[in-house]
Amino acid sequence: MIWGVPYLLIKIAVEDFTPATLVFGRTVVAAAILVPIAAAKGYLRPLLPYWRPLLAYTLVEICIPWLLLGYAEQTLSSSLTGLLVAAVPLVGALLVWLTGQERVEMRRVAGLLIGFAGAAALGGFVRGTADLWPALAVAGVVVGYASGPLLLARYLSHLPAVGVVAASIGLTAVAYLPFGLAQWPTEPPSREAWLSVLGLAVVCTGLAFLVFFALVAEVGPARATVITYVNPAVAIVLGVLVLNEAFTLSIALGFVLILIGSVLSTTRDRRTNRTAGERGTGASSDALGQPVPEP
Repeated sequence: MIWGVPYLLIKIAVEDFTPATLVFGRTVVAAAILVPIAAAKGYLRPLLPYWRPLLAYTLVEICIPWLLLGYAEQTLSSSLTGLLVAAVPLVGALLVWLTGQERVEMRRVAGLLIGFAGAAALGGFVRGTADLWPALAVAGVVVGYASGPLLLARYLSHLPAVGVVAASIGLTAVAYLPFGLAQWPTEPPSREAWLSVLGLAVVCTGLAFLVFFALVAEVGPARATVITYVNPAVAIVLGVLVLNEAFTLSIALGFVLILIGSVLSTTRDRRTNRTAGERGTGASSDALGQPVPEP
């Protein structure tokens, strides 16, 4: 629920707030929650020598994607946006192969083809330029969310993830401060918009990361990523029930194909898992150093 509800809240919030103001409001409150926790535990100081990859991670994982999401949901439905973002595991698997980090297997290739066929099934919802640019914005979100964990794993995985996330959100809040204030609504926002921003900040950002770290520590990083496959279902259900968004055969087909493709393209085979276990890696890794899913 925590990772599936943001698309509904963003859709409500952008009725009154600009995308930049929404990002600022969401991150400044979340930073007020996470930064003191990270500072108290001493998780921020170790980040200083790695400020360059931290800045790059912040840009591709939070700064740019959250702005693009707000822009896209000014036009696209929340359910369609959540479903399109579900392609993140597919793009992530493709990037891993292109960078030579894992070998290509026919099962994973089949998963990619099936998953992207699901994305293509959603193409009927993109009608004309009015929908094309928001759809391309979501594509940018997908690439950013898929690239962020790669940067995290390569340059920042040995650092406390709570510190990395807190610093990234704090940096984003500072970066959006002038834009958020300059674009502040001239008319008082609705109560629903305020509650949506508060929910995004407290529940979908601050609490979400803390809960995810606890989940990783409890069940391991591999099993914790199952939430990635549930997010779009939550987004679709909430969009239909709360905002009366359309649920069509194309959406159902696209969701099923993306889900199957994501599972096939990202699941390691038993030989890979056994080899990793013999080398002492995998689930035994420090939970605080694992990549986190998109919020």
